[in-house]
Amino acid sequence: MTPPLTVVWFRRDLRVADNPALAAACKRGGPVIALYIHDEQGFFAPGGAQKWFLHHALKSLEASLCAHNIKLVLRNGAETDVITKLARESGATAIYWNRRYVADDITTDRVIKASLKEAGVETGSFNAALIREPWEIETQSGGPYRVFTPFWKSLKILGPSRREIGAPNALPAISANQLKTDRLDDWRLLPSKPNWAKEFPEVWQPGESGASDSLTLFLSNAVNRYGEDRNRPAIRGTSRLSPHLALGTISPLQIWNFTQRAIAAQEIPEGEALKFLSEIAWREFAYHLLYHNPMMPTEPLRPAFKNFPWRDDRKAFVAWTRGETGVPIVDAGMRELWRTGWMHNRVRMIAASFLVKNLLLPWQWGERWFWDTLVDADPANNAANWQWVAGCGADAAPYFRIFNPVSQGEKFDPEGDYVRAFAPELAALPNKFIHAPWKAAALTSEGYPWPIVELDQTRKRALASYEATKLAVL
Repeated sequence: MTPPLTVVWFRRDLRVADNPALAAACKRGGPVIALYIHDEQGFFAPGGAQKWFLHHALKSLEASLCAHNIKLVLRNGAETDVITKLARESGATAIYWNRRYVADDITTDRVIKASLKEAGVETGSFNAALIREPWEIETQSGGPYRVFTPFWKSLKILGPSRREIGAPNALPAISANQLKTDRLDDWRLLPSKPNWAKEFPEVWQPGESGASDSLTLFLSNAVNRYGEDRNRPAIRGTSRLSPHLALGTISPLQIWNFTQRAIAAQEIPEGEALKFLSEIAWREFAYHLLYHNPMMPTEPLRPAFKNFPWRDDRKAFVAWTRGETGVPIVDAGMRELWRTGWMHNRVRMIAASFLVKNLLLPWQWGERWFWDTLVDADPANNAANWQWVAGCGADAAPYFRIFNPVSQGEKFDPEGDYVRAFAPELAALPNKFIHAPWKAAALTSEGYPWPIVELDQTRKRALASYEATKLAVL
């Protein structure tokens, strides 16, 4: 009797360890085939920078699966079409996957599940991306949370809803050569002319081993001063795990358990470690919001913001994207983003605040730019963080909170090391002028632009706009 064949459909879960869908497939006892579908359509199709990370993460995944005698099949096209065709070609009796939380993805998965059931193919879906499912954490009144702090308190009390799963044992080798697979290189995920990602390999090591190395390095060093150093963009004070979480080369449960074990063994300070885990919890909160508010990626969670008088200044937006605003900490961040596919979190807040408050441009423009240029682009995090800065989301920053990029730079980059690294034309300026070169008069560096807006005036303009929309009471 031929053993049952199972297909595991990989999405944003590109790992073999702690992968519930893969573990369940292996547990069936028959051969397993892995599938990854590259679908260029849809609002959340991978952006340019994340395609680079995806290419290398898939190569790493393919090697790991091969060691377990599992073939990775690559297909390009619409998910519903590819799944239906592969089920028919392979003769699979079951197809498993890990759950997604974007509304369109949920709908797609339901349609596919119904279609496969009608064809007599078993399906199974699992939680691999969150500590707890969005519907597993509720307020005392039984609804979803809208404020982070009580959500975090509840998550700490409840803890994970499942146990971490190790990598499966190697399966018996099978022949899957009859199944057509695309060549990864043919997808052209890597930029070539020009190769704007040439510095990415100096910063990132995609794949499970890269994720594990980043976590180990962080917990052996930077976590000890995390509360303070995480705000300093000139030093490596954060974990750099965000792109690994975004594509699932590590799970939040693995991070949670590894950190908790280190706390229990008194290898790291509990207070600093919990601050780090609260950032993992913020990602959980973002998915909680996304699940309960499906339109969050494009529409403000606070309805009154639909009438906010955003400006339509494409020239200012282009200057922001190129790091040519004349405001050093903002420009350094935007240039770091372009060169490395990542931006320090403190600088993200400063750059985002400058866009939506000083320039008064729609947060959706910034969200889309970040989606295309971040290796860690994430459907929930991206939207939740942009709405937080804009003041239109859940648990948002107050509308009157407008980051002053000069004082923020002076506080968190006091020696100007970060600005000098990414805006080298300012390198000769003394520290007292590095974050406000327009005050240096004759010392202003040649080639660096004059500020495209006046900070104090645009701050007042933003406050007036918020007041006029009567958002202060929200």
